[in-house]
Amino acid sequence: MRNILKSLFFVAFLLSEGGSSTLWAADPLAPATTAAAPLPVISQGELQVLQQRLDGLKQQISAANNYNQLEGPQDRVQAFILDVDKLSASLLPQQAQLTVQLGVLGAAPGTEVAAEQADIVAQRASLAEQKNKVDTALKNLAALKQSAAELITQIAGIRRTLLESELTLGTHSVLSPGFWAPLLNPSRDDRQRFSFFIEQMTDAWDRVWAPDRHFHTLALLALALLIWTSGRRLADRGLTWLCIYRVPEGRLRRSALAFASALATIATTALALHLLFYALTRHAPLTPVLSTFSEEFEKTVYACALITGLSRALLSIEHPSWRLPGIHDQVAHALKRFPRVLSATLLLLVTLVQVCNATGMSSQIVLAGRGVTSMAVMVIIVTLLLRVGRVRKELVAANDPQANSTFVGVMYTIAALSMFVSAIALLTGYVSLARFITYEVVWAFIVLSGFYLLIQVIKDGCEHAFSPKHASGKALKQLLGVGDRRLDQISILLSGFSRAALLLLAVIALFVGGIGTTLGQLATNIMAILGGAGLRKFNIVPAHLLNAVLALMIGIWLIRALRRWLDNEFLPKTDMDPGMCASLSTLFSNIGYAFVILLTLSSLGVQWTNLAWIVSALSVGIGFGLQEIVKNFVSGLILLTERPVKVGDLISISGVEGDIRRINVRATEIQLSDRSIVIVPNSQLISQNLRNVTLGGSAQGVASLELMFPLDIDPEEVKDLLLNAYHENETILDKPASFVRFSKLSPDGITLTVTGYVGSPRIVGVTKSDLLFEILKRLGAAGIALAKPPASA
Repeated sequence: MRNILKSLFFVAFLLSEGGSSTLWAADPLAPATTAAAPLPVISQGELQVLQQRLDGLKQQISAANNYNQLEGPQDRVQAFILDVDKLSASLLPQQAQLTVQLGVLGAAPGTEVAAEQADIVAQRASLAEQKNKVDTALKNLAALKQSAAELITQIAGIRRTLLESELTLGTHSVLSPGFWAPLLNPSRDDRQRFSFFIEQMTDAWDRVWAPDRHFHTLALLALALLIWTSGRRLADRGLTWLCIYRVPEGRLRRSALAFASALATIATTALALHLLFYALTRHAPLTPVLSTFSEEFEKTVYACALITGLSRALLSIEHPSWRLPGIHDQVAHALKRFPRVLSATLLLLVTLVQVCNATGMSSQIVLAGRGVTSMAVMVIIVTLLLRVGRVRKELVAANDPQANSTFVGVMYTIAALSMFVSAIALLTGYVSLARFITYEVVWAFIVLSGFYLLIQVIKDGCEHAFSPKHASGKALKQLLGVGDRRLDQISILLSGFSRAALLLLAVIALFVGGIGTTLGQLATNIMAILGGAGLRKFNIVPAHLLNAVLALMIGIWLIRALRRWLDNEFLPKTDMDPGMCASLSTLFSNIGYAFVILLTLSSLGVQWTNLAWIVSALSVGIGFGLQEIVKNFVSGLILLTERPVKVGDLISISGVEGDIRRINVRATEIQLSDRSIVIVPNSQLISQNLRNVTLGGSAQGVASLELMFPLDIDPEEVKDLLLNAYHENETILDKPASFVRFSKLSPDGITLTVTGYVGSPRIVGVTKSDLLFEILKRLGAAGIALAKPPASA
């Protein structure tokens, strides 16, 4: 019976899953061979191919003898890891499915239980065999990924070591004939390697320029050239038209025009480059040497396109009103030609150096190529600085306000010092150091210009999207139910956070990137910095950030909505006094905000076991700077829970007497009689002596008057008059009864004190005023005068 029920349950499971297995499960007499259709699993041959691919990368890395030769293998290792992740992701659903199916069948019964049917036994064996294969494949893929990750770490170490050795390597000075000898008279091995490269280029060209391929090759090359030249102009005009007629007028249109200009240059260059590569590789792949060269050449082209495109966007020679930075028109015209000259020079000289690296030429000729490149870039930058400096002097002489810019002066000084150090390095034989400095100056221009453009676009986009004058701002007002001021605050916050994030990325990019660094490499290096060991311990990943933001926003909205419901609907209908209602509402919001913070951290993936160092740091901070803040916070919680004072109480502390208006987490607001507010820290309300006049609601006010009469009066008559005035006043209580006390007897007169009680201390002042008016009126009617104060000596 147990086996039959198990078989029926398995059939029902397969029917719910659907597919071909459903058809098999519908027939209980199906043969055991069709018990489980085999799932596709990675074969051993495919794993061997992956292993061979990884071994080939290791060989390339071990054979590298300079810093640049490791950039291509690093990209290929990253691609290898992505391929392994894709294969692992494709196997995980199969593993889960097989695990569930085996769970349905359960473990094999013991010997004391009746034997299972043959088809169930065959099904379990087939599923177990498939699961073992999937588990083995996943383990092998995990081992390959781990090996590749270790390889990336080793690449970083090797690159760091090579960079340090190259920067400190001293060779011939550029003034020495030994520096130029490898270029003017290369060695036989270098000539052979160069000839081998030319032969491979010729063979690749012959393949694409075969008689039956003339037309297609020529058409692709012509199309690439057309896109690179005329296509850029058309794309620039099209995007400009789109920005002018589709983007609202204002700062957003200006930043969009600059961004469109840079995008047109970079996009058309990328498209032309891909067409060129397709024309050369559509019939046969490139050889390893040409493939390595093409990868490095592509990076150089992109760097040059960025220099040209960003310069054209920021200088905006043809339309000065579209210019984003505050560059004077004369300075912009002085800089006009330099970006193109610099891009062309880098494209030519760096390409030649890449040929040397790809073919494995001697280090002497590679260093010579670097030196020539450094000298050419240095000459261009120095000429640029001299020309800009001359224009700035003319503007300063003309008292132009745009000429005096601290930021421009700092950038100018840094560039001049960098070129000076680079010149000294070339003269003293530190060619790699000079090349590193000149490349870093160019890279700094690319990074700063690119991120400046992005910051302006995001800033202007936020201002436009949240402006109440535009449709987007009006829609947000209606959707969120907020006012214009709140929209401005949201816009400023988003813009500020975006600019701060971009500035952080720009600073990181300056240190982890360089000329020839691809966008993928830059993103990987930045994530390696931002996702370091510290953040990995917290388990914070980008995918969790959206969940955390949503949890924070929804949590705050819910707390505010619930507090409004408590204040306006629920608490007013209870029997609690207003002070208790206010305390409960404040306590609820404080606990709610704390819960939202915990929920946000949980959404980020923060593990509380990893917050021990934060607690330790807070304990030290509490002992110094945060002691008073924490003490007031804890005191506020005590006030809200024990309620020695509550909202509405009349208290007196340290010479301050007034009504409690609000009890916050850190301090309490006390409203004085003149409606002014005194903010008292909560710790004082707990630690100091405090007089709560209205605690418990049973406090009575004392209306006491002290009057001096002449010595010749009848005390009993005056006593009766005073008591009658008190008894007839509506606010004076019958119990305790009012009384008159003989306070003082002196040569100046008799002092009598009359005392009565009122229902609340808050009406003492008004009652005493009414009593004085009434008593003086009755004394005048009875002909009794008050004693005159003694004359001063």
